[in-house]
Amino acid sequence: MSSRRKFLQNTMLLGAGLSMPSVLTAADFGTFTRKIKPSDQLNYGVIGCKGMGWSNMNAHLKIPNVNCVALADVDQSVLDQRSEDIFKLRGTRPKQYKDYRKMLEDPDIDVIIIGTPDHWHCLNMVDAVSAGKHVYVEKPIANTIEECQIMVKAQERYGKVVQVGQWQRSGSQYDQAINYVKSGKLGQIRLVKCWAYQGWMKPVPVQPDGPAPEGVDYDMWLGPAPKRPFNPNRFHFNFRWFWDYAGGLMTDWGVHEIDIALYAMGVSAPKSIMASGGKFAYPDDASETPDTLQTVYEYDGFNMLWEHATGIDGGNYGTTEGIAFIGNNATLVVNRGGWKVIPETETVEGERKPKVEEVPHTRPTGSALDAHAVNFVESVMANDPSKLKCAIQTGSVAAINAQMGNIAYKTGKKIYWDAANNRFTDADANDLMKAHYHNGWQVPKV
Repeated sequence: MSSRRKFLQNTMLLGAGLSMPSVLTAADFGTFTRKIKPSDQLNYGVIGCKGMGWSNMNAHLKIPNVNCVALADVDQSVLDQRSEDIFKLRGTRPKQYKDYRKMLEDPDIDVIIIGTPDHWHCLNMVDAVSAGKHVYVEKPIANTIEECQIMVKAQERYGKVVQVGQWQRSGSQYDQAINYVKSGKLGQIRLVKCWAYQGWMKPVPVQPDGPAPEGVDYDMWLGPAPKRPFNPNRFHFNFRWFWDYAGGLMTDWGVHEIDIALYAMGVSAPKSIMASGGKFAYPDDASETPDTLQTVYEYDGFNMLWEHATGIDGGNYGTTEGIAFIGNNATLVVNRGGWKVIPETETVEGERKPKVEEVPHTRPTGSALDAHAVNFVESVMANDPSKLKCAIQTGSVAAINAQMGNIAYKTGKKIYWDAANNRFTDADANDLMKAHYHNGWQVPKV
């Protein structure tokens, strides 16, 4: 036990870049890590390798006992590109798969990273844990509330370590901000604001349907989503803006910010939700999800406001994204750039004084994504899900709350959550909780 603990400590230091040389060739890396016993190595496979799937794998490859041995993707060009990327990093080439289920049959794979579009996450994760693999699944964990709940049940049934890629949980500034909120220094918190203003997002130009690119298994890409002709707007990154596959900025950015907000406030489910928005900035572009949205969540003792806008950067407190905890004594603002406390003032003996001490802008230290990867590896090596910064149960809370915001938007109603019965009081809202699979795929049963 003490030997394993020492190995873990050394591995975590190496993963954090504290003692390993900063620049290594693939050959150097092999020499540097050759002393790691096979029993202490973790073999990874990736499902969905282009965007965050690769970013997550790349972060894990900074940890010496992690190997990437297999890649699954529907796009052959992506498979070839990532195989070369891994060869440059490690001097080995992973096996390639077009069908991830074949990859899961390999008993030598310990861990699966899931970087597919949202509508695939539930199937990928349930299949992976049932095959005995630990999982790192990209956020949001699923595209419906029903799928979120299925994924939690699957982890609990199979007992594997499942981390959600809500890596802000591993950011130093968020940890500091959450501790400050929980200290009570802000006073009674009446409102929490979460926002994402994304000026880089321009209109998605309308394009005609056409054939899928050569080397792409488009039917596999669609999977359980409704059958549609191939359109480049719905493929790769832009799938986020179409309801068949994802939930727009509400789920793409919302889960990150809402996660921190709810964790700091110690709540998990709202009493009511209402939302208003639409395609106000780019009414004629190809996307479906709203480019402008305000969502109000009611919790015991406070409200939370989510808002997003594409094409503009003028967010709250001069930041494009973040969370603000607005209390009677002060407001705390935190985002990926750091955190600060803005005091309220009061008159004391004829002089205006701050109610609490100002906290100047404090920048984060290190890479939160890298730290999130280290936390996952540490938890896998210990076979202990309780060590995770963002276990599937935690990730489900943010994802479900974000889905609730989209459901309120789609119904156009103020909807109420019946926590005792795990459903809304509105029939239309309850229908939108459900997953509907197509093309012969079945909603997983756990």
